[in-house]
Amino acid sequence: MTSGPLPGQPPPDQPPPDPAATDPAATDRVVPLARDSFIELHARARATALLDDGTARELCGPFDRIESPWLAAQEVVPQSDDGVVVVKGELGRRPVVVVAIEQAFQGGGIGEVSGAKITAALSLAAQDNRHGVPTAAILLLETGGVRLQEANLGLATVAEVCSAVLELRALSPVIGVIAGALGCFGGMSIAAALCTELIMTREGRLGLNGPEVIESEAGVAEFDASDHTLIWSIHGGTQRTATGLANVLVSDDVAEVRSAVREALGRGVPDEHRSQRIGELRALLEAVDPAHPPDPADLPALRVNAAPVGSAVRTNAAPGEPAVPANTAPGESAVPANAAPGESAVPANAAPGEGGRPMRTRDAAPASRGLAWIRALAGGEVGSVVPSVVTADMSLGNDSARLLAVVPDPGSPYHRARAGEVGLREGPALAEAVTEVVTTDAGLPEERRRPIVAVVDVPSQAYGRVEELLGIHHALATAVDAYASARTAGHPVIALIVGTALSGGFLAHGSQAGRMLALDDPKVVIHAMHEQAAARVTRRTVAELEELAQRIPPLSYDVADWAKLGLCDELLDVGDADEPTGEDVGRVRAALTAVVGRARHGPRDLSDRLTSPAALRTRAASRRIHEALTAQWR
Repeated sequence: MTSGPLPGQPPPDQPPPDPAATDPAATDRVVPLARDSFIELHARARATALLDDGTARELCGPFDRIESPWLAAQEVVPQSDDGVVVVKGELGRRPVVVVAIEQAFQGGGIGEVSGAKITAALSLAAQDNRHGVPTAAILLLETGGVRLQEANLGLATVAEVCSAVLELRALSPVIGVIAGALGCFGGMSIAAALCTELIMTREGRLGLNGPEVIESEAGVAEFDASDHTLIWSIHGGTQRTATGLANVLVSDDVAEVRSAVREALGRGVPDEHRSQRIGELRALLEAVDPAHPPDPADLPALRVNAAPVGSAVRTNAAPGEPAVPANTAPGESAVPANAAPGESAVPANAAPGEGGRPMRTRDAAPASRGLAWIRALAGGEVGSVVPSVVTADMSLGNDSARLLAVVPDPGSPYHRARAGEVGLREGPALAEAVTEVVTTDAGLPEERRRPIVAVVDVPSQAYGRVEELLGIHHALATAVDAYASARTAGHPVIALIVGTALSGGFLAHGSQAGRMLALDDPKVVIHAMHEQAAARVTRRTVAELEELAQRIPPLSYDVADWAKLGLCDELLDVGDADEPTGEDVGRVRAALTAVVGRARHGPRDLSDRLTSPAALRTRAASRRIHEALTAQWR
């Protein structure tokens, strides 16, 4: 779905140029026969090649015949292992589980069954660690992201994979390996960014949005998908390692990959993970002018020279006090209380180009349901972390809840993130706002830790070249990490979906919620991709997709069908979803109060998504996977 052909090889009479800016296949050819290619192996062989001889044992394999229940109805032949291989064994006499994605099946796309296999394997490894068995995980990532033929269930399982990575990562290393030219894209790039360490080959690629997707969404001037030099200079393993988005660069050799994985396991669990180092990311973003981004070759040095900066939110805010930029005067709101919905939220005294103030005049932002609802629920008073991420507080019974929303910012220096998309600024800003709440409330009894409500109206992630260059997948991973960490720390994390909730934007802002509410409104759209883009990728017409959606709920763009997947606690009827009335606010407030109470007494992981009444009907295959893997684990 997002992979591209390898570029042409360099002339034999010239020395090979920098592999980050040329054909990744044109590596050392001096002793090619001395190498045992890792890339040329299929998923099952890759998994067993990493393990100590005689220790590999496949779980929930093809003879268990748990296939995707959604493909045959679309005239897609299912595969008996659904393209994911789970193998337990030992590496260096240490217990590990290897999860390998088979790129030859549906481009490595993640659907309900394949996602459930990854999630269950990681969760069982975490359970091992809690019982004194230090099982680590190795993820062999060759994937285009969500399998669009399973759309909303694929999106849900990718969110569950991210949660499971974080659960295990706190106890034992989770090592990601990206070896082949298909690479790791889409939502699974966020999971990769959450890994303890990432190992890549020069041939490997890593990014949120594949070149073809960016070209389709933004045009060839934004990203030319036929320019293979450009592709590897941004997404390639050499560049990603040089810019700190991967840890180790290895050759395409089984022994070298195995050695690198073993060494990474030996380094154990770090004190701070990459997705928690928000200051480093903010320093890099502040060092780059998005209007004149650096050449990819210059980015590694720029990253080294960028000095980390502190958090953009006040860490000394009292419980219930809005998070505002550190340089905001006491009592000053970063967003004018009387600003119109969609107005760029910047301090009035900001200089052009500072703090999000536009460098030039922009058109007014489109109406934002997220801003309308956060204002209505909070009584009008809102603050901001950056202009496109607003925060507020509201009372829910005896609780004071923190609200967060991503809103349009026509003055954003990132031109692909001006309509409410989640991009490079929004990911770490969400992470900072959530982390501020967690840090402030850390000394409180768990029953007094504030609820966090993600008010969701996001059209998608930002599709742009500079976003990929600087690592938008990493930026979104910081938000995923923060939301999941808040949930496991005892904060009720609730998603209130009031508009669109699409793709990577929803993964970053909303999908890690332990409980979800959505307005029962035609303009509420939850999906893995825009309908027109999904039609192009799946090679169907929009009419054909709409016909399939009548029979296959995960494909539907109708919020009522989404609610049947077991992810939604309640659909809320309101009189005016665009301009909520007092009665609408009262109804939503009551629903939030009730769901916070349920969250406080429910599990802190996402396991409830498999036990709800709707999930018992719709996600039977996921449940079978968890049961089979649990039974075979020992």
